[in-house]
Amino acid sequence: MPSYSMETIRTVALVGQGGSGKTSLVEALLQRSGAIASMGSLERGDTVCDFDPMEREYRHSLSSALAHCSHAGAELNLIDTPGYPDFIGQAIAALAAVETALVVVNAQNGIELSTRRMMELAGERGLCRLLVVNKIDAERVDLPGLLAELREVFGKEVLPLNLPAAGASTVVDCFFNPAGAPDFSSVEDAHQALVDQVVEVDEELMARYLEQGEISPEELHEPFERALREGHLIPLCFVSTRTGAGIGELLDILARLAPNPSEGNPPLFLKGVGDDAKPFRSQPDPQGHVLAHVFKVVMDPFVGKLGIFRVHQGTLQRDMQLFVGDARKAFKLGHLLRLQGKRHEEVGQLIPGDFGALTKIDEVEFDAVLHDSHDEDQIRLKPLVFPAPMQGLAIEAKRRGDEQRIAEVLARLQAEDPCVKIDYHSVTQETVLRGMGELHLRYLLDRLSGSYKLEVQTCTPRVPYQETITQKTEGHSRHKKQTGGAGQFGEVFLRVEPLPRGAGFQFADEVKGGVIPGQFIPSVEKGVRSVLEAGPLAGYPVVDVKVTVHDGKSHPVDSKDIAFQAAGRKAMLEALRAGGAIILEPIVAIEITAPETKIGDITTDLIGRRGQVLGTESLSQGLTLIRGQVPLAELEGYAGRLKSITAGHGSYGILLSHHHNVPQDVQQRLKASYKAVQEED
Repeated sequence: MPSYSMETIRTVALVGQGGSGKTSLVEALLQRSGAIASMGSLERGDTVCDFDPMEREYRHSLSSALAHCSHAGAELNLIDTPGYPDFIGQAIAALAAVETALVVVNAQNGIELSTRRMMELAGERGLCRLLVVNKIDAERVDLPGLLAELREVFGKEVLPLNLPAAGASTVVDCFFNPAGAPDFSSVEDAHQALVDQVVEVDEELMARYLEQGEISPEELHEPFERALREGHLIPLCFVSTRTGAGIGELLDILARLAPNPSEGNPPLFLKGVGDDAKPFRSQPDPQGHVLAHVFKVVMDPFVGKLGIFRVHQGTLQRDMQLFVGDARKAFKLGHLLRLQGKRHEEVGQLIPGDFGALTKIDEVEFDAVLHDSHDEDQIRLKPLVFPAPMQGLAIEAKRRGDEQRIAEVLARLQAEDPCVKIDYHSVTQETVLRGMGELHLRYLLDRLSGSYKLEVQTCTPRVPYQETITQKTEGHSRHKKQTGGAGQFGEVFLRVEPLPRGAGFQFADEVKGGVIPGQFIPSVEKGVRSVLEAGPLAGYPVVDVKVTVHDGKSHPVDSKDIAFQAAGRKAMLEALRAGGAIILEPIVAIEITAPETKIGDITTDLIGRRGQVLGTESLSQGLTLIRGQVPLAELEGYAGRLKSITAGHGSYGILLSHHHNVPQDVQQRLKASYKAVQEED
């Protein structure tokens, strides 16, 4: 067994806005605990967690990284996550592996977009949340104002565990040993507020507190963690990674107050398939069946595929047999690794709460569940919700012969990042690389050229329009072919009707009397589906239609699968042409955060893009959140336009909302363009 017990493990994800100092904070924690001799720096490119050459070049985290250290009898497992919105997928994935989310706030910048987002996501997953204000020694910071702002935005549950003192060169404790002179506020008041907040979760303790007037910190331990789990308390700590102020105190807080794997809210697994899946809670029991979840995949050029996981149940041991998901074939765990940044440490065992890694197991994918018993198959973690990667580039090889290799490398990039998507449009023959934003796409292209030595050319992809019909219609086709020998015969009558937006495709069989033998109905459906791939107006996929085959004819000798496929295809084309076909365009929900003084300019620009503003919300620090909808086709170049309007102080995110009819002039333009392409071919 490891030299530590499960009760001493603390799992922590450091999340927050880029530039808040998460990577430097990990360095400070590792150095103060003795895990490393001295702190690395982003400028020198020698930090434990930002070890990738591209992270050194970009000077910020591009991927999550693992580290660990020991302090005061506790084993701290840390995940350093990227903070820029383009790389939020890595941060979201890390939340599935920890009990505590340590949300880092830049004292100079205050509450930023990722601060809000990660606080919200951690709360939704039932994680304990700890706010850490970093860079307290920076110039022009208003720490009392920031504390008030944090409480205003995140609630009265935000209470300081310590306060800056002596010009932010140190901090004074407000919980364990409440004594000292802070730069602002009062230690006694802060201590009183903490105790009052914690005892509220325990009626018996509250009664004793009201009677005695004082409760020792030791008695507050269990209700403190309960308040954390229930979101009734969000502790706040102040640190400076530059001077080391508050670092030792933060280590003490994590060691003494952060929950261990048996005290946190266990992640929700599901057991079963589809709608029959039932909630399943893992038990952090080292003696139980193994249950581990893969929350990160790395395609390492030297060791191959690296699956990084969190152990939730049981004990993993080298050479044991494990299964991946519902796979019936086990693999042997030849090497069991623990990660310290880029360094791989071979270990013999891992227990609940440990992070581990295994190599060269092709079946291991992101979000996979590892287990050691068929009794534990059909178990998966409740799916994480990731933002849709909407910004894309059409990509193709510069050199002939590189097409297959590019496809393989793109698949690797997609395997590593849940917010990378690869689309292939069969009509335009475009491979589209989709990411969260311009920075994300630039990073992925740099990976292609730098890590994999592939030269590509890119262009703006075609908008993923769709086609549908507006009225009920009929389609009929008789396919008859005689070649001298056995012929082909199949006749099909279809009824095609529109469905509500988002309903997809439905196929129904209402043939009576066996006029089309049952074995040919799937052939009819296959012919119909072949038309759905490229509609008659502009070659876009056909959606939201119900197709019913209700009559037809067959021949006892000449009827074949291929004949009914052909008849089904021709009948479907006829029906679509007669059904008032229209083109649908994707409409995205857009959220823009910008200075309130720029609302008018942004609104005018959105309207000029056929968009509409649905509402606004005032945020802190003079910012406003603008919610609206806009056609995706109108957002080409929007990132640069927003940057110009707001002088770089605006940001936006989009999410597919629905599809809607395109204006008539746009439809005519798309039809003409499609016709021209067909004529060229």
